[in-house]
Amino acid sequence: MSIFLKILFGFLLVSVIVILIAENRHPVKTLAWLLLLFFLPVIGLVLYFFFGINKSKQRLISDERLKVLKDHTLESAGESIVRDPVPEDSETANMLWMINHAFVTSGNDVRFYTHFDPMFADMLEDIRNAKHHIHFQFFIIKGDRVGREVGELLAAKVREGVEVRVQYDDAANLTLSKRKFYRWMRKQGIEVHPFLKVGIPFISNNTNYRNHRKVVVIDGKVGYAGGMNIADRYSDGIHGGIWRDTHFRIEGPAVLELQTSFLTDLQFSAKEYVSGAEYYPVPNLFPDGVKTQIATSGPMDEWHVIMQGMLNMIAQSDEYIYVETPYFIPSETILMALRNAALSGLDVRLIVPEVMDRGVLTGLATRSYIEPLLVAGVRVFFYQKGFIHAKTIVVDDKVSTVGSTNIDNRSFDQDFEINAFFYDRPTALRLKDDFMKDQADSRELTLEEWASRKKVQRFKESLARLFSPLL
Repeated sequence: MSIFLKILFGFLLVSVIVILIAENRHPVKTLAWLLLLFFLPVIGLVLYFFFGINKSKQRLISDERLKVLKDHTLESAGESIVRDPVPEDSETANMLWMINHAFVTSGNDVRFYTHFDPMFADMLEDIRNAKHHIHFQFFIIKGDRVGREVGELLAAKVREGVEVRVQYDDAANLTLSKRKFYRWMRKQGIEVHPFLKVGIPFISNNTNYRNHRKVVVIDGKVGYAGGMNIADRYSDGIHGGIWRDTHFRIEGPAVLELQTSFLTDLQFSAKEYVSGAEYYPVPNLFPDGVKTQIATSGPMDEWHVIMQGMLNMIAQSDEYIYVETPYFIPSETILMALRNAALSGLDVRLIVPEVMDRGVLTGLATRSYIEPLLVAGVRVFFYQKGFIHAKTIVVDDKVSTVGSTNIDNRSFDQDFEINAFFYDRPTALRLKDDFMKDQADSRELTLEEWASRKKVQRFKESLARLFSPLL
């Protein structure tokens, strides 16, 4: 290596070290990066480029433009915006307002789905009835049977004069078959935009950041969100069983908040600022509707919004906490909160898949967290009927959350996510009933059984846990 290159490399190394220290990250994370850069500087710089750059100083949209969108919701939703304390969980509602400017709205009609086909049928029907616009965003959109069916319908709506905008996560859709499908949609006149375009795959530091949101908004009146993507496996199942998920359809003022999420992402992905009042119509209101708060989070936010919302739900619980998630690689605060709740005598239960849908590291890392839960008295279940992809928490027959957010560090730190928080007893009871049905399709783990695992298995789980920030 020439003297010039050595000087350049040294300057780059020192610059990264200074940046790491100045950013005031968690001391453990900062120390880990510093040790890696000191002992393996070349590998450390490469890994930092892909996984370490802090994007919290960037913004999806300016505060001024976001205010315009929020003001549309204020004007259209009017008295349905809840300004009084929310009796079910005012602490969580107030916090999400403070850190995410998320409105709590009343008068929402919410329909839940635990399987893909009924959701897909209703969504297609709503798309057929669209008159003005269709906003369609998914983490994964495959050009298979399911993707083609909705693609053909979206193309037909374009020919009718309906505005159709599609967003997808670029890093999650790099295959040639998906690219070909997106090119086909563009040829039909559909606006199709990748989020955080990675350029050359695996040579872009955007590869590690994903838009994991699933949001559909039709005419500003009907919305969908939850855990489901657009692919055959959501309908056909995997591992010889079903694909168990949770998604919801919503009508009412909360749809306007889904709209703001979509348009904020569109501003970032397409540099297209869509802000007209026609995208924020006066919503339908339903007597005795569900109080709903739509919260978003991502690596560009100052706060860990959805994780903090979940943490508040857990901290405010008095009776039970029921959690379903496909990947359980929690932050230390969430893990401690669940353990504290169980140690305090609350009924804390967790359902996760026994067999993962991708790779082995994620499943191994999830298993590394099970013993601390069991020791504290948390009841842990392995789902047996197929694969469970639902991302739900329900607490005390009062408050619940459903969305795209897994209980893992990737969702909390690196992905763009969206969740609905429901402050409503019937909704909590519905989701509690779904949990109990899933529990009946699961096998419960015991501490004695889990502690008897082979040492080799324990080591593999601990090794996988080291990679948990990248999973």
